[in-house]
Amino acid sequence: MNSVEEQRIIVADSCTDWQKNIKLMLSKAGYLVIGEASDGVTTIKMVRDRQPDLVIIEAGLMGFSGIEVASIIDEDKLAPVILTVDNYQPYLLTKAKNAGVQSLLVKPFGEAILIPAVELALNNYREMVELERKLKQMEEKLETRKIIERAKGILMETTGMSEAQAFRKIQKQSMDKRISMRAVAEAIIMAHELHKV
Repeated sequence: MNSVEEQRIIVADSCTDWQKNIKLMLSKAGYLVIGEASDGVTTIKMVRDRQPDLVIIEAGLMGFSGIEVASIIDEDKLAPVILTVDNYQPYLLTKAKNAGVQSLLVKPFGEAILIPAVELALNNYREMVELERKLKQMEEKLETRKIIERAKGILMETTGMSEAQAFRKIQKQSMDKRISMRAVAEAIIMAHELHKV
C-alpha cells in the first residue's frame, strides 16, 4: 500500500484561491499536488500526462464541466475523482454517481472533511481496481477452460481418444513446446477448422 507521501493529486478549480486552499490542506497532510488546472480541457490533458493517484475537481469548471471531466476519467479508468461544489443540489449527486465520482464535497470545507474523503476515495478505488483485476483473471480462466474442453472434444471425436488421453496429449504438447495449454488447444481448434474448409 502506498504511503501518503507517494500519493500524487491533481487539483482542478476555477477559483485560484480554492486551488491554493486545497493544495495547502493536502500538502500539510503529506500529499503531493502534481498539477493545478482551472478548466476542463487542461485537467483532462494533465490527468492523461501525469497519471495521478487522485483528482479533485470543481463541478463548475469552464469548457468541460467537472462532471464531464469526471466521467471521462472514470470511463478511461485513469484515477478516482472527488467532486467539489459551491452549493449542494440533489441533481448534482445523481450526476456525480453516474460519472463514477468517489465523493462529493460542498464548499467551504476544511481539512477534517477533505483528508478523510481523500483517504476513502484512494482506498475504495484501489479495492475496486483489484476486484476488476480478479474478475478479469477468472473470466480468462473460464475462457481457457472452454477452449481446452473444445480441443479435447475434437481430439476425442477425430482420434477416438478418451477424455483423459486427450487432456494428456494437450498437456504433453504444452510442456514439449513450452507454450500454454490454451495455445495448444487453440492450435488444435484452428487446424480442425481449416481441415473442415
